[in-house]
Amino acid sequence: MSVAEGSAAPAALGPRAQAAGSANAIAELVEATKRYGAVTALDRVSLRAMPGEVLAVLGPNGAGKTTAVSLMLGLARPTSGQVRLFGADPRSAGSRMRIGAMLQVSGVPATLTVREHLTAFATYYPAPLGVDEAIAIAGLEGVANRLYGKLSGGQQQRLHFALAMIGNPDALFLDEPTTGLDAASRRAFWNHVREYLGGKRSVILTTHYLEEADALADKVAVLDHGKVVAYGTPTEVKARAAGRKVSAVTRLSATEAAALAGVRSVERSGAVLTLLSSDADATVRALLKADPEASGLEVTGAGLEEAFLSLTGRTEA
Repeated sequence: MSVAEGSAAPAALGPRAQAAGSANAIAELVEATKRYGAVTALDRVSLRAMPGEVLAVLGPNGAGKTTAVSLMLGLARPTSGQVRLFGADPRSAGSRMRIGAMLQVSGVPATLTVREHLTAFATYYPAPLGVDEAIAIAGLEGVANRLYGKLSGGQQQRLHFALAMIGNPDALFLDEPTTGLDAASRRAFWNHVREYLGGKRSVILTTHYLEEADALADKVAVLDHGKVVAYGTPTEVKARAAGRKVSAVTRLSATEAAALAGVRSVERSGAVLTLLSSDADATVRALLKADPEASGLEVTGAGLEEAFLSLTGRTEA
């Protein structure tokens, strides 16, 4: 799919890197803009998923995550820019045969069993997985003959995953796949995903759970108001945006701590203040000068959540 073929590659990637990456990219947006009337959902966004890579697309509600996935899947067309899936039009039959998608709206009929759903979906693909194999990978052996409408929320999500992978795809699109699941169900779901992927398939993931992206992703793209505000490995994004965390038991108020050198945000838990700092050394010196009796001082690396807050100024839902 190509609109405005002369669009330049983003400066952050560089023309040579852009050309090299495009030749092998599984899914790619190049300067893609998507407008819905007066609303710009995506604004000149460039990102790509490479073979065997997990790309996590993060952002607050309304940041453009689902729009980006919809463009890559060919469910929507860009207003300008380019979208490629396996180097071709995302709407082509050849491209679609090589992907699996687990979207937020499933539309799965409640009156068919797990096995019946998978058997039907398998007929759409030239070389699908065996139904029993898909059931085993998704951990659905105990409910294979149960109606979809009788499954728990976690079991339904695992069936959605099985339906996405039944075609034995080269790339999986997972749009907020664990929303609404408890912590145990999320862990179980990702264990099944890891087992299936085996480092051989590409994944384009959107999620509200930042710890998932931090643990799973090879690359992270942070969107805010339809623009890419950070792109790189989780380590690179954290190092560039978040700084470090300084924690201590101190008599300082949150307001006083917020005024210390390098401090970006303050969080209190009982007597402990945790400061997100862009310059941990300066923050520690200022803290000890303001409160020489501060104790339990600890300096740690910031996580992806802190980077997200630093980049967007907003919390996840």
